[in-house]
Amino acid sequence: MSRVHKADFPAEQSQAQASPRLPLADGHEERPKSPGETPGQGAQASERVIDTVSETIPSLQDVRVSQPLEVARLRVRREFLFVAEGLSERRRHLVVQARRRVPHRPEAGAGFTATKKVGNSVVRNRARRRLREAAGSRLPFLGESGTDYVFIARQETGVCPWTALLDEMESALISLRRRLEAGAEEGLRARTGRSPAKKG
Repeated sequence: MSRVHKADFPAEQSQAQASPRLPLADGHEERPKSPGETPGQGAQASERVIDTVSETIPSLQDVRVSQPLEVARLRVRREFLFVAEGLSERRRHLVVQARRRVPHRPEAGAGFTATKKVGNSVVRNRARRRLREAAGSRLPFLGESGTDYVFIARQETGVCPWTALLDEMESALISLRRRLEAGAEEGLRARTGRSPAKKG
């Protein structure tokens, strides 16, 4: 073909033969833009979809305290008896009791107990140890300041799946905090003269 004939071909023909997907530096191909799509419009739409989905996923961030609480151990019997007169949340693998301390203090209190109904000393020690470990990761974020908590082991506390124990402790702590914020402890005591306890 002569040079004259090559020159007679319009420039559009060469452009039409080009690949609609352009190779990028990293080896991926660029998606051709839709007609009327402004630069960055596709990326912004993807970000909006991601934001919408993330907003619908429940998170403990909605119920956690802004700053982790300091936790002090309860060791004296009278402290356990004091908390026993407060609120209670029962779950399959544990029981959690809570009561506001008077006078108020910034930290939360935590006590752990396992009765002989749970098993022998080896079983009881394992159950208490698991409760301490679970509470150490949950109470600072889900507890109420100025409130004492007692975690009571049940027969399956020492052998239940770890995730199940964590889930039940989260559920109990969240429920107790909502009840404390709603004044359930003071309200029921004023009406009946007795402290409230909720069985699960």
